[in-house]
Amino acid sequence: MGRNLTQKIISEHLVSGEMTPGAEIALRIDQTLTQDATGTMAYLQWMAMGLDQVQTELSVSYVDHNTLQMGFQNPDDHRFLRTVAARYGIIFSPPGTGICHQLHLENFAKPGKTLIGSDSHTPTAGGVGSLAMGAGGLSVALAMAGEPYVIPMPKVFQIHLTGRLQDWAGAKDVILRVLQLLSVKGGVGAVLEYSGPGVVGLTVPERATITNMGAELGATSSVFPSDDQTRDFLERMGRGEDFAPLAADADATYDRVVEIDLDAIEPMAATPHMPDLVVPVRELDGLAVDQVAIGSCTNSSYTDLKTAALVLQDKHAARTTDLLIAPGSKQVLKLLNREGLLDALLDSGARLLECACGPCIGMGGSPTSKGVSLRTFNRNFEGRSGTQDGQVYLVGPATAAQAALHGRITTPSTWGPAPDKPLLPRDVPSIRHQFIMPPDSADEAVTVEILRGPNIVPLEEFSPLPETIRAQVLIVLGDNITTDHILPGGATVTALRSNLPAISEYIFNRVDPEFVARAKQAQTGIIVGGENYGQGSSREHAALGPRHLGVRIVLAKSFARIHKANLINFGILPLVFVNPTDHDRMVQGQDVKLTGASLFAGLETTLTAQDGNGIPVRHDLTPKDLEIIKFGGLLNLIKALKK
Repeated sequence: MGRNLTQKIISEHLVSGEMTPGAEIALRIDQTLTQDATGTMAYLQWMAMGLDQVQTELSVSYVDHNTLQMGFQNPDDHRFLRTVAARYGIIFSPPGTGICHQLHLENFAKPGKTLIGSDSHTPTAGGVGSLAMGAGGLSVALAMAGEPYVIPMPKVFQIHLTGRLQDWAGAKDVILRVLQLLSVKGGVGAVLEYSGPGVVGLTVPERATITNMGAELGATSSVFPSDDQTRDFLERMGRGEDFAPLAADADATYDRVVEIDLDAIEPMAATPHMPDLVVPVRELDGLAVDQVAIGSCTNSSYTDLKTAALVLQDKHAARTTDLLIAPGSKQVLKLLNREGLLDALLDSGARLLECACGPCIGMGGSPTSKGVSLRTFNRNFEGRSGTQDGQVYLVGPATAAQAALHGRITTPSTWGPAPDKPLLPRDVPSIRHQFIMPPDSADEAVTVEILRGPNIVPLEEFSPLPETIRAQVLIVLGDNITTDHILPGGATVTALRSNLPAISEYIFNRVDPEFVARAKQAQTGIIVGGENYGQGSSREHAALGPRHLGVRIVLAKSFARIHKANLINFGILPLVFVNPTDHDRMVQGQDVKLTGASLFAGLETTLTAQDGNGIPVRHDLTPKDLEIIKFGGLLNLIKALKK
């Protein structure tokens, strides 16, 4: 029996385990990436391991999230990251160079390689056939130390593409259609593998848009084959030697097959406040738009921005609509400038932002109160834009540009002929010189002084699991709670990523402003959630913050993959209800008890409420997971094993 593409890459990197869906496997990791919002903590964890140099083929530290320098905190973090990179053999990408996923695709991603990054949209590199996965910062630090990455063996879903995109339809509309079909939890525990005759017509930038938003389905990764399109892209990037053909066998099998006819795809939009609330753009005809934002790691490529520029050329955006554009990299910006397309954007009234994440994470560019904002981004969670009552819609670049012109959404049938699909030129300018390479020799590297600012607080050591956990229910939540709900983004909060005590003051700040005070008073707490708890960003602070506040258990109906792993890494028990209806029995303020020893006796145990009634709960934790939690977290276990 033939193998699919995912199985081929995994088998080449398998360190231990059986390739049976759900079984624990350990993978050798070739490449890692971090970004500054998660990287500072990841490197503090790396340094705690006491190694001299990274052990991967390639590790890159990008600065693209915290680029607003409104005080000393972010500049200090950037300086810390630069010196850490030089000391330990890591490539450093300075602020303003671009967004990590766009830069990695352009400069470093390779077919058949494994990549993990401390950002949930790391699967963008699947556009060139990498098996790329988002992870918590501690998992990335361990990979840099040469440790394998441990995950459940994923199922593999085939997204079988036929036909060819027509008229104004684009890659963003394809992934929005997949989200419409599968939902924000439809990819949990799976890799989405794209194949079929429709793949041939999709360029690498289009493929990267699709793999990027696989994160919104909860997928472990998304991947395209490495074919002539891949070869063409890498050659245009000056990296033809990195090409390797890679595809599924003709008789490969899959756990599920989803058919997508590209001929039938039309412009789509995700409506507030979830990426799977998708409708055709034509159904929103006439909706007034206050803001349009084009960019993010999903849609900031040269081809995306050229599409917008061609729509806007020789025209002006509606005076009632703010238009923001953030190129994904300096390479994109140089290409637009060289072709005169930067003038087209500027003359349209657009505000040109830095080559960074910016408004996507609420780092400036927030919409007006109750304002409708059309964004080419990947998430429209409530409050993520920085405006709590902002109405954020996710669309492709063509839809966004058309709305900017008219000040409202219009039916695509009125847009006229679509421009030809933009293609990368042959002579793409390199920006490799923008990266700061580490010293050539380890002897030189050890002389580098690591510079820490006063906001960079040393890691605290968490206590082991007690024999009996007595905790108070701190909050009871519904389904699809995101890491943005747990820990908001934005300039104020994100500047505190290297200061755990300070950033913990914002846990559930926008959901329940009294949460932190209640947690401090209780000292030991439990969080109760619904389905898909912890979806969204990989930010491990959404686990670290609650742990700092004394949370020892999160009890939910189900968990998102990365957040669950982060909870384990920091010694928090992720438990699920045996009977989902028991969620309704949980009341904020009630006391519960759990005997730690019962966790090691089997998969099911009982949480005892203060009224004496038992609530059956279960876990699917491996013996290793339980050992990590018993020690109070993975770093504690590593230190214990070194003794």
